[in-house]
Amino acid sequence: MAIRAASHAGSWYSDHEPTLSNQLDGWLGQVDETIEGVGTLPQPGARVIIAPHAGYEYSGPAAAWAYKSLDFSLSYVPFPRSVAVVPYPDILSSLLLRKRIFLLGPSHHFFLSGCALSRCTQYATPFGPLSIDTILTEALHSTSRFTKMSRETDENEHSLELHLPYIYKVLSRSFPSSDLFPPLIPILVGATSPSSERIYGRLLAPYLADPTSIFIISSDFCHWGNRFSYTYYLPSSSSAPADGFALRSSKQKNETPIDPPIYESIARLDKFSMNAIETGSHERFMQNLKDTGNTVCGRHPIGVLMAAIEVLHDEGKLRQDLGKLRFVRYERSGDVKSIKDSSVSYASGFAVL
Repeated sequence: MAIRAASHAGSWYSDHEPTLSNQLDGWLGQVDETIEGVGTLPQPGARVIIAPHAGYEYSGPAAAWAYKSLDFSLSYVPFPRSVAVVPYPDILSSLLLRKRIFLLGPSHHFFLSGCALSRCTQYATPFGPLSIDTILTEALHSTSRFTKMSRETDENEHSLELHLPYIYKVLSRSFPSSDLFPPLIPILVGATSPSSERIYGRLLAPYLADPTSIFIISSDFCHWGNRFSYTYYLPSSSSAPADGFALRSSKQKNETPIDPPIYESIARLDKFSMNAIETGSHERFMQNLKDTGNTVCGRHPIGVLMAAIEVLHDEGKLRQDLGKLRFVRYERSGDVKSIKDSSVSYASGFAVL
């Protein structure tokens, strides 16, 4: 049995189970039960989310909004009281409708032009292990479109791991035992082209169409500042995403623009990107990134998801009014006022299928 270690526990998030549990419960508890224009949470049929993957100090509260939106109601089929007391796990299991959880995240440290699967059978968390669907992993690998990442690559990458404690927490609220948790299919998404995203989208579309599947997309949004080599700025006079320019650090130039302040420009950039995603058009999202260069680190996993949804629409397997992503939370690590500052943005959204 190959178990991926929780390599970022103790640094990016707490490795102390009671502390971590209390943090997640607290952040989930702070999410509004009802959102104006959206309705109550969780949203019925919401089985796709986009959520951030930074250290929990920064993105933990924002991620809670996505996880609070997830609907696990199809995961568990209530059974008669007369059966509930029968101490036979096989009977209990037969009365449960198990889901698979696809977890797609970007590759930050290992160059990859396509997508890679895990070699592990379990992913460790401070709460306990989460099992990998090794049968489906092998089925995807047999298409020759997916490679296998090394254990080192797997454990170095944080975009997948940072979702595991939240996944365990929300599953523990929906299933009577961790033995009944649905398995994971982790997919590391590399620097895919729009055409390859459509290929992967087509491969994953049948699983997305399955009402017992959940898709979790890992992404932060704008990484702004010289340390990210991205200082794009939209002045108030600009009316289109492509009308901005890069700020340069110079003693002869104003490093602190105020019309608008840099942090408001960043919010506007992210809003343009989120609006493009909410249209449901993979092409419009790609055009937005081309226009602004916005450093949405999960742009490729998002692109694969959007391409898969388009396949289902085109094939008539999903109503046109379903599958549209909707963002419910937006935060930043700080407010950038000078080109000397930096920030990372976090957005949470869901889609009903």
